[in-house]
Amino acid sequence: MGTFYTLDFEKPLAEIEKKIRDAETGNASPAAPAGVEGFEATPKASPADLNDLHKQHAKLLKELYTDLSPWDTVRVSRHPNRPQSRDYIDRFVRDFGELHGDRRYGDDPAIICGFGRIGPHKCLVVGHHKGRTTQERIKCHFGCAHPEGYRKALLKMKLAEKFGTPIVTFVDTPGAYPGLEAERRGQAEAIAVNLREMSRIKVPILSIVIGEGGSGGALGIAVADKVAMLKNSWYSVISPEGCAAILWKKANEQTNKSAADALNLTSRDNIKLGIIDAIIDEPLGGAHRDPDGASDLLRDWIVQELDILKTKTTKELLDGRYDRFRNLGSFNELPVESATAAPEGES
Repeated sequence: MGTFYTLDFEKPLAEIEKKIRDAETGNASPAAPAGVEGFEATPKASPADLNDLHKQHAKLLKELYTDLSPWDTVRVSRHPNRPQSRDYIDRFVRDFGELHGDRRYGDDPAIICGFGRIGPHKCLVVGHHKGRTTQERIKCHFGCAHPEGYRKALLKMKLAEKFGTPIVTFVDTPGAYPGLEAERRGQAEAIAVNLREMSRIKVPILSIVIGEGGSGGALGIAVADKVAMLKNSWYSVISPEGCAAILWKKANEQTNKSAADALNLTSRDNIKLGIIDAIIDEPLGGAHRDPDGASDLLRDWIVQELDILKTKTTKELLDGRYDRFRNLGSFNELPVESATAAPEGES
C-alpha cells in the first residue's frame, strides 16, 4: 500500500497507512520484554476497526486525487515507483524482441524499440526509458534521449512501415538531452526529421504520454493518428522548472507552482485545448499504487484504438494525421465590427 517515497500532499495518507499496518500486525507499541512487568503488547485491531481505517484511507485517497493541482500532477508523474515503458512492455507486450542501434553512431538506452504483440495486434513498440537504479538512470540520462535515440526510433518505424505493422509509442521524458555532444551530433535535426517522417508513415500510429511529456523530446516520437495521456501525466512545451527559470530567473516551490498553473500541462488542459484525443484513467491513487491495474487500462485502450485504425485506408490515415496537427492552435477571430455591433433593434 505505502511506499518509501511520500509526496507532500500524501502525508495524511501515509499516517493512515501506518495505522493500518500497525493494526494488522499489532506492533503499534513494543512487545513485552521477557520477565519485565508493566509492558503489554498491543493486540491486533478488531475487524471492525480495521475496516474503518480502510474506509478512511479510501475516502482520503479519493479526495486527494480527485482534483490534483498542476504542480502535484507533475510530482505524481515523477514518482519513482510509477510504471515506465519497460514495465508496461513486460506486463502486456508478448513476444517482445528488442532492437538496438541507429546504424550511424550507436545505441541510446534512453529509447527502447522492439516488435511484439499487444492483444491480437502485432506492433512496433517505442518508448522512453528513465531507468530504476541510480546507475541505470545515469546511463539513460534520466530518459533524455540523444539524437541516436531518435534516429534509432525512426529506423525501426520505417521497418514497421515496410511490414505494415502498427506503431505504439510511450512518451516519458522531461525533454531531449541538452548537452554539447548531443548538439554536435544533430539533436535538433534528428527530432525535426522524425516529425516530418512520422507525419507520412503509412501505418497506424498511437502515442501515449505515460509520465512526463516535455517539449521536442516528447514530440520526437509522438506524431501519431491518436495521442492520449494517462490521467496523472503532463505534456507541455517546457517543464515547470524550465519555465520558472526563464520567467522569474529562479526555480523554487512558489515559481514552479505558478509555472505549472500557467502552462496548461495536465491531461484535462490538453484535451480541452484539443492537443490530445483521449485521457486514459489510472487506478485510484495513481499508477504507482497499482501498476497492474494501470497496465490493464492502457492495454485495453491501445487494443480498442488499433481495432479502429486498422480499418482505415492509408489515405485516410495520412489525411487525418495531417489535419490533426494542422488544426492545433487554430481559432476563429470575429471582425471588430461584428464583435462590437449592437444587437438588432438597439441603437
